[in-house]
Amino acid sequence: MSVFTKVSHPELLDFLQQYPVGEVIGFQGIGEGVENTNYFVDTDDGRWVLTLFERLNYDDLPFFLGLMEHLAAHGFPSAAPLHTNDGKNLVTLNGKPAAMVRRLVGQSVLFPNLEQARATGGVLGQLHRVAATFKGGADNARGTAWRLQTAQELMPHLAEDARALIASELDAQKALALDALPQGIVHADLFRDNVLFVDDRLTGVIDFYYACRDSLLYDLAITVNDWCFDTHGQLNRARSDAMIAAYIAERQPTAAEAQAWRLVLRAAALRFYLSRLQDWVHPRAGGLVHVKDPDAYRRILEYHRSDVLPLG
Repeated sequence: MSVFTKVSHPELLDFLQQYPVGEVIGFQGIGEGVENTNYFVDTDDGRWVLTLFERLNYDDLPFFLGLMEHLAAHGFPSAAPLHTNDGKNLVTLNGKPAAMVRRLVGQSVLFPNLEQARATGGVLGQLHRVAATFKGGADNARGTAWRLQTAQELMPHLAEDARALIASELDAQKALALDALPQGIVHADLFRDNVLFVDDRLTGVIDFYYACRDSLLYDLAITVNDWCFDTHGQLNRARSDAMIAAYIAERQPTAAEAQAWRLVLRAAALRFYLSRLQDWVHPRAGGLVHVKDPDAYRRILEYHRSDVLPLG
């Protein structure tokens, strides 16, 4: 949620005329994340999040916005996109696709406690159940093929030890067939900054713009890797036990998933190690751009290569 495309106050006022949101009270850019431009917008009719999509195109976006509407309509704590006065949920601002959603209450947590980890595991299982009735679909743009291509492109820019680690892991991943595991709509980016709380009460899940149809277990692995490891690659076992148990209470993994779990955790760690390396090697321009440390995910990957985290 960095700011790549600046929006002036007059541009915002002109843009908001197409929405039934009342008069503007204030707005500010959100300087977190790395993919889209986001602004908080306050009006006399509510609080909103305005997103300008920097990488996704118009053809991709109906899936994401439709998924959010589906989830919200079925009681899942997702913000539904706001429609314009003529019924559109996707418009244009400063040459970029743009959408408005109502801002959910709550804040993300940097150091989650056991109750918050447990609530997140449960809401992920709920997401997988509720999204099963959504008719749309999209391939994972950062799946196996992306990992292979990105690794190949990055190799000349990396130190020898990083190259050796990535090559070894890609070789090991040949034994993993994610598409043979149970599939469904996944969030694919359920990091701590994408879950909102009021105290220990989970109030919202945001940023569905990596959502796709993929392995359900892979989604759990992504979530565990972010929520249950510190920046030094050390596992908080109590937190991971709480999260996994709450997920299993919503959806029981299969025997094949249990067998594949360790490699799935490694695939999830490799995906974010590579994407952070990509942003590090090829930084993107923007007014407020936050580039995250790739070594945090290198350490998580190395943990999974040397130790086993049980699934349940």
